[in-house]
Amino acid sequence: MNEDGPRIFIVSDSIGETAEKVVKAVAIQFNSDITEIRKQSNVTDKSQIIRIIREAKNYNSIVVYTIVLQELKTTLEEECDKYGVPRVDILGPLMEALSKVSTTTPKLEAGLIYKLDEQYFKRVDAVEFAVKYDDGKDPRGILKADVVIIGVSRTSKTPLSMYLAHKNYKVANVPLVPEISPPEELFEIPAKRVIGLTADPEKLNLIRRERLKTLGLKDNANYASMERILLELEHADALFKKLGCTVIDVSKKAVEETASIVIQMLKEA
Repeated sequence: MNEDGPRIFIVSDSIGETAEKVVKAVAIQFNSDITEIRKQSNVTDKSQIIRIIREAKNYNSIVVYTIVLQELKTTLEEECDKYGVPRVDILGPLMEALSKVSTTTPKLEAGLIYKLDEQYFKRVDAVEFAVKYDDGKDPRGILKADVVIIGVSRTSKTPLSMYLAHKNYKVANVPLVPEISPPEELFEIPAKRVIGLTADPEKLNLIRRERLKTLGLKDNANYASMERILLELEHADALFKKLGCTVIDVSKKAVEETASIVIQMLKEA
């Protein structure tokens, strides 16, 4: 950098990454004529701004800022104008233009984009969790889950788990089979974190027969027989009662409807 060139002060009430990228994109056009790029992040009060501008006035400098809090923005602009320091507002013009065409008002909340990113990564974690602990693959997930879905085959445990995962809930699901004892972990967590799914036998019969056809198998296999289905439902119902968990009949419910019920229950728990 040129020691005699201008200095750029970046001021932000968040991380300042947006302004920094813009400044570097422009600075490179001037063949490294910039002496220094100095970033001041997480500026939260007027005294910080006053100190920064009073330092900037001592150099051949400009102030580039991304500030959404109006009080801080006004202070910065007044201080710059007082000392004749050139200033560039990165966000202001675009926010003003959008305000003219949008039906909503800006939130004016610093660092909002990074909070949205956190939500995104939280959702990714939840989806990965649901995949890892799907279909009883690892009972250890039961102890870590926000909610555990249990039920016989074809009661939409996996679709429900994935839907809830996209709502940022960590979900494990466990299939119930009479010949296999349920995981001990189910009895180690509060009943309010367990949801049992059940369905009408005839509905299950139809779904299982269609499933067998899809797999290229005969639809009269034991898996789809009414006798087998009734046995599984009876076994599941006994476990639901033993656990004291909430039971949802999904026979006439879309996954979204069932998820809505579960989410409401989790919020009230």
